[in-house]
Amino acid sequence: MDHLPRFTAAAVQAAPVYLDPAATVDKAVALIAEAASHGAGLVVFPEAFVPGYPYWNWTMNPVQGSPWFERLQRSSVDIPGPHVDALREAARRHGIVLVIGVNERAPHSLGVLYNTLLTIGPDGALLGVHRKLVPTWAEKLTWTGGDGSSLVVHPTPVGPLGALACGENTNTLARFTLLAQGELVHASCYIALPVAPADYDMADAIAVRTAAHSFEGKVFSVVACSTISPEIVDTLAGDDEELREAFTRPRSALSGVFGPDGRPVTEPLVDDEGIVYAEIDLARCVRPRQMHDITGHYNRFDVFRLEVDNRPRTPVTFTAPPPTASATPTPTPASEEDV
Repeated sequence: MDHLPRFTAAAVQAAPVYLDPAATVDKAVALIAEAASHGAGLVVFPEAFVPGYPYWNWTMNPVQGSPWFERLQRSSVDIPGPHVDALREAARRHGIVLVIGVNERAPHSLGVLYNTLLTIGPDGALLGVHRKLVPTWAEKLTWTGGDGSSLVVHPTPVGPLGALACGENTNTLARFTLLAQGELVHASCYIALPVAPADYDMADAIAVRTAAHSFEGKVFSVVACSTISPEIVDTLAGDDEELREAFTRPRSALSGVFGPDGRPVTEPLVDDEGIVYAEIDLARCVRPRQMHDITGHYNRFDVFRLEVDNRPRTPVTFTAPPPTASATPTPTPASEEDV
C-alpha cells in the first residue's frame, strides 16, 4: 500500500431512544452530522444501538422476558429497509465511513434476531453486514448466531476496516481472521453492562480487550460503547430500587481510540454520553511490525494453520431452483364424469 491514510476517527458513546428504531436512527443521523462537522472520516457507534440492548435477559427469567423479546422483534431492523436506507443516506451526505450496531430481523423466521454490525461506505454503499457469531451468556435468549461469511475486512478510504461486536473481541481466532486479511483499522462495538457480576469492571474489560487487539495486531482500534439513559432505567427497572441501583452502576461503559502500541490515542470517555475524536495515521502501523507481525514473519504457518468456513448458512438448501409461476402445471378441470 503506497498511501497510508490519515484521518479523524469518532467513537460515539450514546444511549438509543430505547426500543424506538425511527427515533434512534434520527439520533444517529444527528450524531453523524455532528461528528462530520468535526472532520471525522470514520464514525463508529455502539453494538445493538438500533433500537437498544435486551437487558431483560440479565434481570428477568425467560418467561418474564418473553413479552420484551416480542417488543424487540417488532422494533428491530430489516435489511434492506428504511432505517438502513436512512443511515446509508447520512453516510453519503457527510462522506463518512460508518459502523453501527442494529438488531436485525431475519426474513425467514419471526423467532430469529441477529446482533448485527453494518459497515457503510462514504458513498452510502452497504459494505458489510456482520452478525455476531456467538451471543454472549444471557444474550442467547434473544439472538441467533451468525456465520463466517461476514468475517470480512473492507477496503475503505480510511484503510482496511474490520469490525467485531463486544465479546467477539475476546475471540482470538475471529480477531486473527480479520488481521490476516490486512486489517489496519478495527471497530469494536460494545454495550454498557451495569448488570454484570459485581467484580466485573466493564470499562476496564473494554480497555484491556481493545489494547490487546491493537498491540497484538499493530492496528488502530476505535471502540464505541452505549450508555444507560434514565429512560432505560425507568423502562426496565420501574420501582425496583435494587435494579435501579444496578443500572446506574459506574464504570459500565468506555469509548475511545487505541493505537498500535496498545495505548489510548486520547483520553477515553467513561460512562457519559459524548464523542471521542482522535487523529489516526496508519503509517504508525509500519515500524512496530518489524518487531512483531503475527500475520507475517512473526508466525510459523508451517506449524499453525487457521481454516475459516466462510460459506453463508441458510435454514434450507434446494437441490434445484424452485419452480417459477410460469412453470407451475395448470390443474386440469374436473369433468362432469369425475364429479
